[in-house]
Amino acid sequence: MKVNTKGALGFGALLATSALLLAGCAGGGDDEGSSGGGDASAKLTVWVDANRVDALKDVAAAFEEEKGIEVELVQRDFTKIQADFAAQVPTGKGPDITVGAHDWLGGFVQDGLVAPIELGDKAAEFQEVAIQAFTNDGNVYGLPYATENLALMRNVDLAPEAPTTFDDMIAKGTAAGVQYPFVVGLDPANADPYHLYPFETSFGNSVFAQNADGSYDGSQLTIGDESGLAFASWLGQQGAAGTINLNLTQDLSKEAFNSGQTPFILTGPWNVADAEAKGINVAIDPIPSAGGQTAKPFVGVQGFYLNAKSDNALAANEFLVNYLATEPVQTALYEAGDRPPALTAAYEKAASDPIIAGFGAVGAEGAPMPSIPEMGAVWEFWGVAEVAILKGEDPAATWTKMAEDIQGNIGG
Repeated sequence: MKVNTKGALGFGALLATSALLLAGCAGGGDDEGSSGGGDASAKLTVWVDANRVDALKDVAAAFEEEKGIEVELVQRDFTKIQADFAAQVPTGKGPDITVGAHDWLGGFVQDGLVAPIELGDKAAEFQEVAIQAFTNDGNVYGLPYATENLALMRNVDLAPEAPTTFDDMIAKGTAAGVQYPFVVGLDPANADPYHLYPFETSFGNSVFAQNADGSYDGSQLTIGDESGLAFASWLGQQGAAGTINLNLTQDLSKEAFNSGQTPFILTGPWNVADAEAKGINVAIDPIPSAGGQTAKPFVGVQGFYLNAKSDNALAANEFLVNYLATEPVQTALYEAGDRPPALTAAYEKAASDPIIAGFGAVGAEGAPMPSIPEMGAVWEFWGVAEVAILKGEDPAATWTKMAEDIQGNIGG
């Protein structure tokens, strides 16, 4: 994969001027951040959530000691960071750097809130899906640190071997003699396109076409093509057979697995600890294919964004690329969050844990969650259509209308 990691500044210019600017970059401002202040005191302000603030203290201290630039770590509520960043950056009050999710990227770029970072050769040191997730129009806008995705969690005592296909999973689950051969948590009103997407991709379908760099083309809606119709037909069959059950919510599916009522659950790393606490002998497997191709879950990537209006852009890029993009720091962030690291060297170290290795292997085959603004037009129609199909409505007609409604919503 070739990714253009060049942004507003050329990498040569970055190196040529780094010593000068790192020595005297502007900073300061008010308590909300350090961009736009023009203060002669060199300081970077970094918004970070509670789970990661301690993991960054040592690297912040190292940067200050080596570069003479203070790094102020400001703890923020992660659920409020996206909105606060969007509100403050245009006023010049945002931080130089903020932690964030990759699916904020489309809106951030559209509104001019973030700047590309200069990864250079470092891009090759990260998992490909992590770089793809933060790529927009050939530029990388975030420094990834962790990935997150679904995989198949298996009760080894009920199913000693991993299934090879969806049908094989149902057969193994049935042979286990328990209540459910397989569970996936759904919403009775909106299904759960996120959880069902791996089966959809196994038919070769995607929501939007992907560019060569892994980013999505919002002008090419592909969800309604022939492969999508094939998935819709299969989904109708599962609804009729009861193998995918709208009455099993996230909580009920989790309880079914943790109480030994099923050997298989499609879930994420967030449910592993509770299963192990219940004494379940857990294994993490690839998601079995229903359509013959690789089942690719959506991959969420966490990272750090550079404020487009930061007065300290060069120092911030230095902190991101040469300090946060290192194995010790990425390992510390992994240990704080129990999600596979985005940096390959840190992931290889973390993969000594078979749970991390299992989720990481599935994620490496996954597709980044689309971060383009057009994705906001998809979710409502998508979930409702899945519910209708699972309840017995005509799959082809329902899926085709869904695609038309999405396209209309995008165009509108």
